[in-house]
Amino acid sequence: MPNTTSVSQLDVASELLTMLRDTTTEPRPDTQLEALTLAVAADLPVLLWGEPGIGKSAALTQLAGALDLPLTTVIASVHEPSDFSGLPVIGDDPAAQGVPMAPPDWAVRLVRAGRGLLFLDELSTAPPAVQAALLRLVLERRIGALQLPPDVRIVAAANPRSSAADGWELSPPLANRFVHLQWTHDHDVVVRGLGGTWPRATLPALAPDRLPAAVAFARRAVCELLTARPTLVHRLPSGETRRGGAWPSPRSWEMTLRLIAFATAAGSSREVLSQLVRGTVGDGPGLELVASIDRMDLPDPETLLADPAGADLPERGDLRQAVLDGVVSAVRKRPDRSRWDAAWALLVRAVETGAPDLVVVPATTLATLRQEDWNVPASIERLAGVVSLSQRADRAADRTAVTAKAGR
Repeated sequence: MPNTTSVSQLDVASELLTMLRDTTTEPRPDTQLEALTLAVAADLPVLLWGEPGIGKSAALTQLAGALDLPLTTVIASVHEPSDFSGLPVIGDDPAAQGVPMAPPDWAVRLVRAGRGLLFLDELSTAPPAVQAALLRLVLERRIGALQLPPDVRIVAAANPRSSAADGWELSPPLANRFVHLQWTHDHDVVVRGLGGTWPRATLPALAPDRLPAAVAFARRAVCELLTARPTLVHRLPSGETRRGGAWPSPRSWEMTLRLIAFATAAGSSREVLSQLVRGTVGDGPGLELVASIDRMDLPDPETLLADPAGADLPERGDLRQAVLDGVVSAVRKRPDRSRWDAAWALLVRAVETGAPDLVVVPATTLATLRQEDWNVPASIERLAGVVSLSQRADRAADRTAVTAKAGR
């Protein structure tokens, strides 16, 4: 006779497991999730780096559900290279028809569905031969003779080599095909999620009327930086570990351009944009690009000199400093009494609307540009106290440093 008590308890256990899996989602600001969905929307392969148990797989499962994409998970390290390059199949007349490369069943299912999210898990434990076979899949979306549909997105996950089981460094050609995102846990998100509510992953809302301007802005941002810094076009890192991450190449700059356009059209934050560009070209070039983008929106020094009373200066200190330095540089290039006076009026406005210490260096430099027949403007007296106070503070700091050095 069947053990009805045992069956009944298993049913109860199943019901309890169902209740534990029953969670909801909510709109919640999450920069790393927004960066991930933006890269997925841009149809770029993404690689999530994070320690084991951090929630990479769970995030992909939730992302697939939120975007209504069938999820196909492939553990790269347990497959042979032929699983990604295709298995040779002998036909009726190989001499006439050749030997076709048959794709694996999971690839066929993706083609039949016409759309999906392909999740390549444990990428850092895949040996070099498997990584080489993945190159064509990640870049061209081909497995053997099969072409994946355009609506299939690719996301991979990897653990750092120090915490991966028999881990390998990613080969430079494979690493350069991904947008690398560092996946970390947020205490508040985890606690609220364990309580039953996780952040909702949604594709970015792209404003149709902003698309042409977004493309123009992205091209200008990348081209202006690479024109000024030609050595950043291609820079293969010397260390093996850094070669397995994000680094600049024509391919990764093209990916960066696409991400800037998408982030601009979606109105994404500076933090999200910074994560994305650093994830394609690396921290150094990425930060240079973000700083260059910040400066792209700065007002023209000539416009400010034409109307210093109505000047709208940036709130951020580093950007305001850059604007004031640009104004002084413009006066130096084309010195003129009226332009010199206008620059002083602009420095006064900067003192009235922001931190006074930001005008010390440009005021000192501007004073050296005075010619003998130029009268000192009355506005300079309003800055004298600021400059004098800053200089006294500098001298006091120098004396303190000398005293401390002498007491050693």
